[in-house]
Amino acid sequence: MEPEIFASLLLFLLATLAWFIATTLSKFSATIIPKPYPVIGSVFSVAANSHRRIHWISDILRASPSSTFVLHRAFGSRQVFTANPAVVHHILKNNFPVYNKGKTLNRALGDFLGNGIFNSDGTHWKLQRQISSQEFNTRCLRKFVETAVEGELSDRLLPLLSEVSMKQTTIPDFQDILQRFTFDNICKIAFGFDPEYLHPSLPETPFAKAFDDGTRISSERFNAAFPLLWKTKNLLSVGSEKRLKEAISEVRGLARRIIRKKKEELGEKNSLESVDLLSRFLSSGYSDEEFVTDIIISFILAGRDTTSAALTWFFWLLSNYPHVENEVVKEVGEKSEALVYHEVKDMVYTHAALCESMRLYPPVPVDTKEAANDDVLPDGTFVKKGWRVAYHIYAMGRSERIWGSDWAEFRPERWLSWEEGKWRLVGMDPFAYPVFQAGPRVCLGREMAFLQMKRVVAGIMKRFRVVSALDKGVEPEYTAHLTSFMKGGFPVRIENRTTA
Repeated sequence: MEPEIFASLLLFLLATLAWFIATTLSKFSATIIPKPYPVIGSVFSVAANSHRRIHWISDILRASPSSTFVLHRAFGSRQVFTANPAVVHHILKNNFPVYNKGKTLNRALGDFLGNGIFNSDGTHWKLQRQISSQEFNTRCLRKFVETAVEGELSDRLLPLLSEVSMKQTTIPDFQDILQRFTFDNICKIAFGFDPEYLHPSLPETPFAKAFDDGTRISSERFNAAFPLLWKTKNLLSVGSEKRLKEAISEVRGLARRIIRKKKEELGEKNSLESVDLLSRFLSSGYSDEEFVTDIIISFILAGRDTTSAALTWFFWLLSNYPHVENEVVKEVGEKSEALVYHEVKDMVYTHAALCESMRLYPPVPVDTKEAANDDVLPDGTFVKKGWRVAYHIYAMGRSERIWGSDWAEFRPERWLSWEEGKWRLVGMDPFAYPVFQAGPRVCLGREMAFLQMKRVVAGIMKRFRVVSALDKGVEPEYTAHLTSFMKGGFPVRIENRTTA
């Protein structure tokens, strides 16, 4: 049989099977605790709730007395989900060596992320973390704010918002604008390369499109109810798997070209003049092309998608809570026009409001580990070697057990105390609020992310009001691939504060 005919026949059979299953799924979508069946586990419930996976698991965890439950997957596989801080503390710190990224995640994401810091374990992870940590000292963070962030803000973002406010038009998707901003930022700091994605023409660059497709398809692989389907498509190089290969080629191809160009630049210099991450890596003796490419791709994923997601939901919440917006504007107004590093750091109320926003709408809703050995969790749940264990950050941010009866309220004050006439931040248990992970793998870029977000908020709020153009009372849909986003985008109007 010809390969093309075989591929078409196989896909037809798989599509027919998927259609048959889909017609029987409606009764499983409303089930709180998914029912397992022999061999196939709870695959019907998983498939039926694939369109609202994050919310479905969150509902189950809220109904669970221990905030933990075990999902039965096909062929005897299990996945443990938890929103219990004691369990999170156990897997991220107390028993850290047992819980790795694991083979399942590597198979799903490895083609795109390679062996980058978010996809690696053991000595490979330790080496990357050690090298990367050098980029987050005070001097580098100050330079990041004063160069990459400040330049992109003053030269591109604020002029764009000013033009929109003067024309009194609507930005169809402010989320896209923020993604463009953070994409330019991270490429500058990572590569010393400016993609000009926030150019006034708002270009659709092949690299950015490929990066979007790579994260989306890789996430779909990892969360697939029927992994055999994507593996078959990958073998045949058809459909989404064909597009993934094209996206990987585009992303990694550009990264390699930039690395080679940077090597040439560095070879012509006697000293390191560039402040970008790539120059520092190459000048430190780490010149293996694949190794450096993996690291840079991981940095782009962290620096673009997570920060833009956090800012998108933050501005939506501000538009719905005028009293919080007023407090942020008041704090911003007390700072100089061109905020210096220390002024940005001291924006306490804005910092608390960002924490509160990420509690309700975390940039990464779920993080998954894989057990290297049998284990028993603090709540008594047995974990077998090879099982996936996921702590559900979205569910934890909405847990009454953790945050009290007012968990649904957007209230920055829960992060603050009023002392000696000013606000001070109150510490929160990182295992109850693992937005930046916790333990040995705590996010290295946490402070950089806050500095960037606070500088952007200050720059925008000082001059403009961001007004949601969504229908009144409509809450946008929170969804995610590898990171979260606002489904359908975030339409806004921009009003000049001096004339509004």
